[in-house]
Amino acid sequence: MSASRIDILEERFVRYCKVDTQSDPHSTAVPSTACQLDLSRQLVEELKSLGIDDAELTDYGVVFGTLKGNVTDRKVPTIAFVSHVDTAPSFHAEGVVPIVHKEWDGNAIVLPDDPAVIIDPAVHLHLQGKKGETIITASGTTLLGADDKAGIAIIMGLIDYLQAHPEIPRGDARICFTPDEEIGKGVSDALMKDIGADFAYTLDGENPGDIVAETFSADKVLINIKGVSIHTCCAKNRLVNALYLGSKIINMLPKDHQSPESTEGMEGFIFMESISGNAAEVDLRLNLRHFEMDGLHAQAELVKEICTVVGKTEPRARITCTVKPEYRNMRYWLEDDMRPVEIAKKAYVDEGLIPNMLAFRGGTDGSIMTEKGIPTPNIFCGMQAPHGPMEWVSIQDMDKALLICARVVGYWAEANI
Repeated sequence: MSASRIDILEERFVRYCKVDTQSDPHSTAVPSTACQLDLSRQLVEELKSLGIDDAELTDYGVVFGTLKGNVTDRKVPTIAFVSHVDTAPSFHAEGVVPIVHKEWDGNAIVLPDDPAVIIDPAVHLHLQGKKGETIITASGTTLLGADDKAGIAIIMGLIDYLQAHPEIPRGDARICFTPDEEIGKGVSDALMKDIGADFAYTLDGENPGDIVAETFSADKVLINIKGVSIHTCCAKNRLVNALYLGSKIINMLPKDHQSPESTEGMEGFIFMESISGNAAEVDLRLNLRHFEMDGLHAQAELVKEICTVVGKTEPRARITCTVKPEYRNMRYWLEDDMRPVEIAKKAYVDEGLIPNMLAFRGGTDGSIMTEKGIPTPNIFCGMQAPHGPMEWVSIQDMDKALLICARVVGYWAEANI
């Protein structure tokens, strides 16, 4: 394993993490936040410096580029590698201070800006095998951004690696960095038209060995409650407090069997994401997640029924419940063409990893890309405990993902594929 390759991975990743790229689910802009473009512009210039002459930032916020193939005697599928620039809106992401723990000593990591935030190997089990590796964390008050800046650094490193190893046969490799993945808006019809790939891989997962060819299906529920607003001096028998009705709906949601904190494995959930408003009007945002469409539809019907029941308790209020599709389980389409999954599995085995076919309790850009016609399973990027202050990553795990991607490129270029 080349120390210089590790050093470059580390430098890139740390540099990317320092750029605030948090997306905003309430924004109607494209991308949802202008700060994402700060990193995207940097990536375009960096791609050009690596010899990717067609690197560009589109008017819809996606970075594209092409590493040209070296196989000329036969047609080779074009493969895309995809990561997202935005970080999750669920936790603080401004002013990220990455901390590099070189040759980590195996002890619990106390983060300096909030000593109450401790990354303990007894809790973070994957950390137990990382003694002596380079671990990168945030400082305690922000997330780190390994989701998905680790993926970006890996793809950049992949370009370096393939250029340094011309003996690896390859077709064209498309590079794609998307905005707004965390809010489900990263893959547009314009992206699907412009990406120019036959198959793709996202780099957006946790443990080495994990391959994602199955994800949740997801819908979002928007509930609007309009009460009756009036000055509290004359409110008797006239005020209808929308906040009280919102709290009734929340209290009627299942908590001991259909919530994120009470489910695991193949179980779906209803997640109460946010509440905003005042006594006059309240908005609730809920996430529905299930691996099967029947389960997803049943969740939507339950939420609608709760809204109806609460509405009947106060007919003067107006409660609307709108269900909006987000993404679907990629398995529905990948099972018709498992070539990208089988090639990834071969790369894992040849790189010394045991493939773990993971049904991912979330979604990726690949969920939407697969549904829209480009089979896109997910390869791990090494991120751990994402979306919070205890997020961390091992640079050595990132390097494993880089080498696997290089093998994937080569296997696709073999004549019998």
